[in-house]
Amino acid sequence: GARSTIDYKPLPVDDPKVRQPDISRAKKILGWEPKVQFEEGIKKTIEYFRDALKGAGSN
Repeated sequence: GARSTIDYKPLPVDDPKVRQPDISRAKKILGWEPKVQFEEGIKKTIEYFRDALKGAGSN
């Protein structure tokens, strides 16, 4: 039931419109490769935070 206002600010000139993380160093140095497809990862992330927020509201 919060009544917070949202204050929109213009993006900085150098802010990228699309994020494209470069994981080449993780691959090279750690031998790391992602094991979860992007869409599945986003769904799991949203689910995690929804569950975390539900738990936070019960304190």
